[in-house]
Amino acid sequence: MSELPPNLTPVRDAHAFDETRLADYLTSKIDGSLGPLHVLQFEGGQSNPTFHLTDAGGRMYVLRKKPPGKLLPSAHQVDREFRVIKALADHTDVPVPKPYLLCQDDAVIGTTFYVMEFMPGRIFADPKMPGVSPADRGRIFDSMNDVLARIHNVDYRAVGLADYGREGQYISRQIARWSSQYDLSRTEHIESMELLKQWLPANIPPGDETRINHGDYRLGNTVVHPTEPRIIAVLDWELSTLGHPLADLGYNCMMYHFGEGFGASGGYAGMDLKAFGIPAEPEYLAAYARRTNRKGIEHWDFYLAFSLFRLAAIVQGVYKRGLDGNASSTTATKYGNRCQAMADLGWSMVKDRA
Repeated sequence: MSELPPNLTPVRDAHAFDETRLADYLTSKIDGSLGPLHVLQFEGGQSNPTFHLTDAGGRMYVLRKKPPGKLLPSAHQVDREFRVIKALADHTDVPVPKPYLLCQDDAVIGTTFYVMEFMPGRIFADPKMPGVSPADRGRIFDSMNDVLARIHNVDYRAVGLADYGREGQYISRQIARWSSQYDLSRTEHIESMELLKQWLPANIPPGDETRINHGDYRLGNTVVHPTEPRIIAVLDWELSTLGHPLADLGYNCMMYHFGEGFGASGGYAGMDLKAFGIPAEPEYLAAYARRTNRKGIEHWDFYLAFSLFRLAAIVQGVYKRGLDGNASSTTATKYGNRCQAMADLGWSMVKDRA
């Protein structure tokens, strides 16, 4: 039996469901599944509650479900997560957990859910990968680069995802969306955010592209093999859609520019990357360009600034919800500081072109 991950807790009362009914359902739907189930919940702030299931035969699964209660129509679309994972599992070499089933019958556990295989491995919440040798850090980074290129090399039409999002103009739509979201959650005047709101839409690079976008592609959303330095699964497809691949790449590379003050663990800014074991950003970009048949990555400062603006708007929303009493004050303070820092960093990358 595989070792259980450390971030499992008893099921929280607000997310409890009829485990016997679920066991009966899975036994009837998944070959080899045996009830009853031992159910634990993954801790963390995911908007879609996630559970670890072990059946009577020791087989393990992961269940993701919509949260209980009244939800916004466009939020918590676990059916979309299941759809993209299934398409990738069935038709591509992108490493994802095997998807077993999607259940949209609320009578089973109260909300829509899906079940996929549990893949034991390492999840690095800290991007500095403590305890990993420099050589293995480099190999894990190269694997992360390779997997992102595989995602972007998928012919989304051929795998049945032509209607998974809108084709074209992703960057302009995202700038408009997050400008609006930021304005709704603004709590103070942040000059760099106002400048980015004006500069970004006026400076979108030529050459629109559409690919599958993960939307939150970072080391912490992957599973690394238990002992080998390679990624065996990409998780958390909640923000995925059709979009511009360099937006995904920009988001993935923000950690090169984060120092202390950007969350609990910071990033790689100011570090001796060669001693640490990971490639410098230009090397990482060159490897991605080679794997996606590009001559190079142009307008890189724009895609980084765009990614920082998008994330700044997201964390400002968290900060506002904290002030409104929907999160702890310590979290609210942390996210407030991060919004300012991210916007300042994003503007510093492009202000010389303004």
